[in-house]
Amino acid sequence: MDGGETSRIMIQNPPVVKWRKAQVPLQNERPPLLVLLHGRGADESDLFELSPAIDPAFAIASVRGPLVTDEGGYTWSESRGVGRAEPASLRASIEWLHAWLDSLGGGRREPQRICLVGFSAGMAMAAALLFDRPSRFSGAVLLSGTLPFDAGLPISENRLANLEIFYGHGSFDRVIPADLVTRTSAYLRDHSGANVTARRYPIAHEISAPETADLASWLDRLRTGAQKPAVGFEPTTLRLQNESSTPELHRHDD
Repeated sequence: MDGGETSRIMIQNPPVVKWRKAQVPLQNERPPLLVLLHGRGADESDLFELSPAIDPAFAIASVRGPLVTDEGGYTWSESRGVGRAEPASLRASIEWLHAWLDSLGGGRREPQRICLVGFSAGMAMAAALLFDRPSRFSGAVLLSGTLPFDAGLPISENRLANLEIFYGHGSFDRVIPADLVTRTSAYLRDHSGANVTARRYPIAHEISAPETADLASWLDRLRTGAQKPAVGFEPTTLRLQNESSTPELHRHDD
């Protein structure tokens, strides 16, 4: 999601998906599904690197974005600038992903809990799905990106009421415009109605080992229904990770 050109291609059906089956059988219910949405310039293998840290009771589907970028890799929509999706293009991807999710049911009547994980451009895509059909999802992990403002979606008061959300951002991230980060934090904190856990880390536009550990713990609580209360967003109240581990994943720009 930057100002560069994105190849205009037909969205192919079905999407390319990298899967991990749930490794803990559940009686009389489908396993919870974690849908991974990568950043611009990456592909389905990128966020899949998080899989070893994630509760084996989750099935994981890492999806490749439908649009090829000029610089290589894939993304989710055309853009009008960093963090600013083109509405018609974003709508096409929303419908494409909903159609794919619909196809997973295979005629089964049992509901399946679905949680989204999006990084950078994938965060905007995950949030777009949430705003479009919030009742479809049990929660989302939103990392190092922005909400899809001004793209024709109902980003309204309490639109995400009672959803569980983990929101992580790097304090040294210079990819996402500061005004969009501010708007995103303010909406999630004051207007979304969601149960939000917010974390800020001393990293740039990437995911660190401490952040991975935090989101994995959050997902485990989501699965078991043992979520903790939401936390504040202001810089003075956000928990700052002080570990000196080297961030190693997902440096793709929007």
